[in-house]
Amino acid sequence: MKNVLSIILGGGAGTRLYPLTKQRAKPAVPLAGKYRLIDIPVSNCINSEILKIYVLTQFNSASLNRHITRAYSFPGFSDGFVEVLAAQQTPDNPSWFQGTADAVRKYLWLLEEWDVDEYLILSGDHLYRMDYRLFVERHRETEADITLSVVPIDEKRASSFGLMKIDDSGRIVSFSEKPKGEDLLRMQVDTTTLGLTPEQAKESPYIASMGIYVFKKDVLIKLLKRSLEQTDFGKEIIPAAAKDHNIQAYLFKGYWEDIGTIESFYDANLALTHQPHPPFSFYDEGAPIYTRARYLPPTKLLDCQVTESMIGDGCILKSCQIHHSVLGIRTRVEAGCVIQDTLIMGSDYYQPFMERQTDCARTDVPLGIGANTTIRRAIIDKNARIGCDVQVINKDHVEEADRESNGFHIINGIVVIHKNAVIPDGTVI
Repeated sequence: MKNVLSIILGGGAGTRLYPLTKQRAKPAVPLAGKYRLIDIPVSNCINSEILKIYVLTQFNSASLNRHITRAYSFPGFSDGFVEVLAAQQTPDNPSWFQGTADAVRKYLWLLEEWDVDEYLILSGDHLYRMDYRLFVERHRETEADITLSVVPIDEKRASSFGLMKIDDSGRIVSFSEKPKGEDLLRMQVDTTTLGLTPEQAKESPYIASMGIYVFKKDVLIKLLKRSLEQTDFGKEIIPAAAKDHNIQAYLFKGYWEDIGTIESFYDANLALTHQPHPPFSFYDEGAPIYTRARYLPPTKLLDCQVTESMIGDGCILKSCQIHHSVLGIRTRVEAGCVIQDTLIMGSDYYQPFMERQTDCARTDVPLGIGANTTIRRAIIDKNARIGCDVQVINKDHVEEADRESNGFHIINGIVVIHKNAVIPDGTVI
């Protein structure tokens, strides 16, 4: 895989994940208590022996850059690297990235310098484990110009994706973006061609793009230079190339989740707590997910009841109940708290001991979750300070609410407490 260069697309402003993207790039959003979204594609690359990795981003990239610098350092005798390429204005390109393809186009001058055969284009906001070696090998075996990784889906979900039709050889012959009605029925394919059993093919008669591509180097360069007005791979560049290029489909049969919205992000995190077999596991020794090493102390639990939950390093939990939740690093929960169906991202630092008063007779609200607080169906972002006797329970069953000035949003019924927010004692949400 030394002849493959990986390009991870950091995405746009991440408006669908707001307010989690208020102060960070989408790939830098915390995941599963101790990771970040960017760790998924980077780890897949490393496990696939693809060690030349660029990450393209343009919004709030400071924390992402810091994480990558601290997490991924290859030995001096290796040509491996993980490097952020932030959007920049130049005399030739005075505008910011206009789309996925435009982001790559603006850095072609750098990408062309590498002596590689293929470019692997990845997304920075998906949760899955994939051996890209099999993907690239399929691309080479079929002598494809472009290969798309696709997933089989059923009719219920099909209209939410960009769909493709293939011929008997697996070559993609047509595309349709989120079709409905008769247009949807016309996109049915025989997925046994890609390796599904007849029973599986009957259940999932559609194939959807994962937003993961392999391009021959010269093909990508030619397509990006030929159509300067086309700015998106999935909607413009690839469909336009179908007539005169060999575009193949590679079927991915494992777990894959696009976690680009608050609801899907919430569901994907809490699904990690399922027993005995969660849909995605971080406990695979053969293909580990890497992240920054923080050297934190073990988590301390003092007379707690914890069920069906994941708890990160360095937490302190006192006489509380935790059920079906994910707690991030350095989370502090005081006595009498009930945390249920909740993702707490933890803290970036510990408060000095003198600043940390655990009783409720104090003038300020310390880091963490104060005593006798109840939190259900919520996301608590980093460094949040939640006081004593607070209830974060969506009492009025609100589906959508913007309370920016108060430090929270409600999205799809999920209460999202902002990063660095302060929720005073006795607050009821």
